[in-house]
Amino acid sequence: MPRRGPNNGGEKRERILRAAVKIFSRKGFFNSKVSEIARAASVADGTIYLYFRNKDDLLISLFEEKMGEVVADVRRRIAAGGNALDRLRIFIENHMDLLERESALVEVIQVELRQSTKFLKDYTPVKFFEYLDVISDILEEGKKQGVLRPDLNVSVARRAIFGALDELSLTYIFTKKPKYHPTVTTAELCRFLLEGLCVPGAAAGKG
Repeated sequence: MPRRGPNNGGEKRERILRAAVKIFSRKGFFNSKVSEIARAASVADGTIYLYFRNKDDLLISLFEEKMGEVVADVRRRIAAGGNALDRLRIFIENHMDLLERESALVEVIQVELRQSTKFLKDYTPVKFFEYLDVISDILEEGKKQGVLRPDLNVSVARRAIFGALDELSLTYIFTKKPKYHPTVTTAELCRFLLEGLCVPGAAAGKG
């Protein structure tokens, strides 16, 4: 029997995805069993296979659908911003705020997804690239507005920005130290991305 798509299953499929987030974040991807996810979703074990081929497929489907929601949400949020710098700040704040709003989901996406061999080798993360495109759009807008350098390499810059966000998020997930709390790291990351690391005039200094 072919598996059912995201629009064919409705509430039961969503229950399975929510249960997968809960189990994956609690036990880790490798240690989680499909039967545990089924119990948490209040469905029979076999029901899961009506919607997902296997545990890897469930994880990847979870990523694509939830990342799709994240992309749509951040696009709505930055649309309310002013210039590109305001929108970049909103993007950064929203990314880090997800650690508080959706802590289990973020942990699954940022930690457990990297444990899936299928995801790392055989899968093109479409929604992840869409997320990076949001950053690109902001940076390109900033160049047009004249608030960002006209020679800015957007491809490199968007990866650098996401890399910083990813590292800060992972550090907080693993340590839970107050100095890495999203409210602290968000403010500092915005400050040095938008204002730079150097004191005024130092960048053109004497080496």
